[in-house]
Amino acid sequence: MHVTVIINPTSGTRGRHPEVARRRAQLAKDLFSSMGVEHEVLITERAGHAYELARQAVDRHISLVYAWGGDGTMNEVGRALAFGPTALALIPAGSGNGLARELRVPFDPEQALVGALRGTERAIDVGEIGGRLFFNAAGVGFDAHVTARFNNRPHGRRGLRSYITIATRELFTYRAEEYSITIGEEILQRRALLVALANSRQYGNGAVVAPRAVLDDGLLDLVIVSARHPASTLWEARRLFNWTVGQGAGVITQRITHATITGTRPLSLHVDGEPAPNSEVPLSVRLHPAALRVRTGNTNVT
Repeated sequence: MHVTVIINPTSGTRGRHPEVARRRAQLAKDLFSSMGVEHEVLITERAGHAYELARQAVDRHISLVYAWGGDGTMNEVGRALAFGPTALALIPAGSGNGLARELRVPFDPEQALVGALRGTERAIDVGEIGGRLFFNAAGVGFDAHVTARFNNRPHGRRGLRSYITIATRELFTYRAEEYSITIGEEILQRRALLVALANSRQYGNGAVVAPRAVLDDGLLDLVIVSARHPASTLWEARRLFNWTVGQGAGVITQRITHATITGTRPLSLHVDGEPAPNSEVPLSVRLHPAALRVRTGNTNVT
């Protein structure tokens, strides 16, 4: 087996830290050398570089590519590997690490490296929204708005506490949108705080938006949270952490394979926790069953 490790030097750090990247790279090199595994270790230099490096690995018929970083790095590498035979492995080092948590990937880098090498290969579903692939979750509305604020800060702490601080502040000025969501012959019209498309159960950090979602069931979980008073939203937010989002007032959940989302203006969206440019409407959503191969030390993909 020949493996490629793609390291994002900014994941889990405040800014670019060459020494962190060097330590990560050296750990991977030492480990694979001791195991007699052919390998290359690459460090990204800019946004989009992980995708380019992963595409090059695919062109060289590498069988396993590691994405060492957060959800954004995972998405770039996953997009390059989707619909092909090369498998994705994760070494979580970001703020949310939603897909890694769902796959129960160890947060210890050495355990994650070895676990994927020895683990079972599985195929998971891939979502698509507005022509952009996602593997964990995507959506429009308030969560996309907060994601943009969270990711576009030049400096500052990351992690769940910072995200909650920004979300709480923005909640009192955010204006909910009117959406029309078409699912087959059914049309749902709602003034909604957010519309989420979940391939896995959680956004990250244990925030479960779709408790019934399964990575390889051939379905996306659509979650619509209707507009409400900010104080009510803050109270209902606890449901993200006790697995009861679907039981909240004004919450609609549905399992889908295709949908179309229309708003009164271009929609802001996030894809795997990364802000995406506003998309013209209508916005098309679809599922690609079993389109990405993943390897982890855990044999049960849920």
